[in-house]
Amino acid sequence: MFRFPSWKVSLSTTILSALLSFSPWLLAEGDYIRIDSYINQHPEQPAIMAQFADLVRAPAVPLATPPDRPVRIAVIYPGLQASDYWRRSLFSFEQRLKDMQLPYELKPFFSRPSVDASLQSQQLSQALQWQPDYLVFTLDIAPQGRMIERLLARGKPKLILQNITTPLARWQTHRPFLYVGFDHAQGTKLMADWMLKEIDYQGKYLMLYFSPGYVSQMRGDTFASEAAKHPQVLQVGAYYTDGNRKKSHDATIRALKEHPDIKMIFASSTDVALGALEALEETGRQDILLNGWGGGDAELRELQQDRLDVTVMRINDDNGIAMAEAIKLDLQDRPEQVPHIFAGDIKLLDSHWQPAQIQQLKQQAFRLSGLPPETP
Repeated sequence: MFRFPSWKVSLSTTILSALLSFSPWLLAEGDYIRIDSYINQHPEQPAIMAQFADLVRAPAVPLATPPDRPVRIAVIYPGLQASDYWRRSLFSFEQRLKDMQLPYELKPFFSRPSVDASLQSQQLSQALQWQPDYLVFTLDIAPQGRMIERLLARGKPKLILQNITTPLARWQTHRPFLYVGFDHAQGTKLMADWMLKEIDYQGKYLMLYFSPGYVSQMRGDTFASEAAKHPQVLQVGAYYTDGNRKKSHDATIRALKEHPDIKMIFASSTDVALGALEALEETGRQDILLNGWGGGDAELRELQQDRLDVTVMRINDDNGIAMAEAIKLDLQDRPEQVPHIFAGDIKLLDSHWQPAQIQQLKQQAFRLSGLPPETP
């Protein structure tokens, strides 16, 4: 029988203040290690990653020997947004734990992306007071990085970093238990190839970033880098929207007034895309190419109604299942079989896809979290 290590943490005001203090913490492109480079540094990982991917795709296998008490898992998600990625991740995570008959207790915390760093600090404090065995968190903005760095130095609880699949070089000595999600750069390159070809590699485009941080670098900067390979493709504006629909709408309106000949808009997230879409409809500019990112319910509805041109669809439930399988392996004293990184599959969808094709992909992507309703 697996027994949890006994650890008690003094949660005095002094220690919590030190844990959550905002010391300097900066993110730069060179801080991240792309998956291919990481594999070159860790040649044992591809075989582990492949074996683990087979576990994720296969049906659940019940845990033979349960732990001596329920596993405590705290989840801190920026899930208050139009994208259903975080909500589906939590649902598929819990469902897989249940299917494996793994006893657990879960404390979820939700916040808005980018703008709720202070709230996330408070949520982290509450989560740590509960003394979880595993903590699921994300990394996008600098305050999150400062929090994570202190958790890694402590070593407890075991940290799962979601929505990031490019390890940080500075954390290789004390790395998270698991990096899990989908490769933002890979998905963006798929869309960049499609969109640039669609405008015949010439014309102006608008860049709508998320917030200053990881997602904007991996998505927005990757697209800008691909576009820069073509001399006749010109970026005429770039705005940080904080993932806010209204900011995206207003930035699009402003850019259209200054550059009415824009051919294409790159949106770095679902909410950003939906804000830009509202602006294009208001101005009657449905001729401008616009992408989504992620392929959740909201995007699929717009795509099937020809209001979005293209998106990349995450096989969404993969990452929830992967987190559950990693915890199971750890409880079985097989942590060496947990890969350092799990990156789920991503598929390119455009508005020419047939409903039957999209439905088949939905069944795979949302196999545990439930299919979205059919578009009328």
